[in-house]
Amino acid sequence: MDVEPETEPRPRHGLGGVALFAGVLALVFAFVPIVGEFVAAPAAVLAIVLGLIGFNRAEKGLATDGGRALTGAVLGLVAGFVVFLMFIATMGPRT
Repeated sequence: MDVEPETEPRPRHGLGGVALFAGVLALVFAFVPIVGEFVAAPAAVLAIVLGLIGFNRAEKGLATDGGRALTGAVLGLVAGFVVFLMFIATMGPRT
C-alpha cells in the first residue's frame, strides 16, 4: 500500500500583480483632472484592498508575491492622495 506524500497547496500569485497594475494605473490617471476622479479613485481603492490581502497571504506563506502586493498598496495610497489634491486644486475658490 503506497502512502501519498502530503502536498502543500500551491501559492496563489494573482493579487500582487493585480494590485501593482491597479496602483500604477491609478497613479497615472491621478494627474488627469476630472478623469482621475472616475478612474484613479476606484483603481486606488482596488490597489489598496488587493495589495493588503495579497501581502497578508504572502505573510502566511500562501503566496510569494508580497513585494508586488505591498508596492501596489503603497501606489494606491499615493494615487489616492494625489487624486484628493487634484480634486481640491480643481475646485477653485468659492465666489
